[in-house]
Amino acid sequence: MLIYFGYTYCPDLCPTALNDMSMALQEIGTRGKSVQPIFITVDPMRDTPEKLEAYIAHFHPRLIALTGDESEINRVARSYRVHYVHLRDPDPEIGYQVEHNSIIYLMGPDGTYVTHFNHEVEFEEIANALRKAVPADQAL
Repeated sequence: MLIYFGYTYCPDLCPTALNDMSMALQEIGTRGKSVQPIFITVDPMRDTPEKLEAYIAHFHPRLIALTGDESEINRVARSYRVHYVHLRDPDPEIGYQVEHNSIIYLMGPDGTYVTHFNHEVEFEEIANALRKAVPADQAL
């Protein structure tokens, strides 16, 4: 699994990370079918299932988006050591921004941690890690 925590109103980090995930999966070809890309919102108040569905349509076709109530999101984020906080925005139309770390997690098929990538990663680095994690003879 490639897992990223973010939110749909994010102006730069989230779309960049999701694009990098998508490009890495395309880069590895059929091996990519063995990897599930996942986007977990840290803004469940605004990121409704409908909003998430429309947002992820701009990225990899197998990307799934997950949400839940605030306590569920907090629990999952803590388990991945994801930091996020809602901050008031001076623009009343925006209301608030969500400060969050930008990390893509590569997890094994059994849910164990393999590695992670920070916001400065190039998609080729993710693709190389995926090639190592999903040998050609194990691809779907």
